[in-house]
Amino acid sequence: MGHDNYPDTGDLAVTQANHVWCTDITYRPKAHDSVYLAAIVDWHTRPVLSWRQSTTEDAWFCLEVLKETIERHGCPQIFNTDQGSEFISSESTDALASRRTQIPMDDRGNLVDNVVIERRWRSPKYERVRLSAFDTISDADDGINHWMTHYNQEGPHSSLNDRTPAEAYQGLAA
Repeated sequence: MGHDNYPDTGDLAVTQANHVWCTDITYRPKAHDSVYLAAIVDWHTRPVLSWRQSTTEDAWFCLEVLKETIERHGCPQIFNTDQGSEFISSESTDALASRRTQIPMDDRGNLVDNVVIERRWRSPKYERVRLSAFDTISDADDGINHWMTHYNQEGPHSSLNDRTPAEAYQGLAA
């Protein structure tokens, strides 16, 4: 049984920070190309732990955001992804396996898709990305960073006892 306001995770109770992280990529189309955004979210407390943008949808930028997140926050028990090739590259899976992190690879026992991070994408896409015409990736970085900081540190959630995701994470990840 999952935590309140979380998708059903079967028999797995996700009740602490760094138990399960989830990740995904979204993109923002531009006139002649796209900018891809990868992020890692703590399933239980919901802060965006790290994120990175790239003009190419390659595994390297996903590996970089993963390494950065591990360096800052340690490693989760479970790393959930939609199994896109960018996050199941041998470099990414080796980085997690060497730390004994489980990486669900089939439907049985898998957490429900990436609904936690998919919900995270809705807000920045509609509140920041689609309302802003970023001319450069630097402008996009600044805009997305502003939104991520606001989301993590300034927006209390009733499901987190009116704490921000950062407050909830810091209180439970200690």
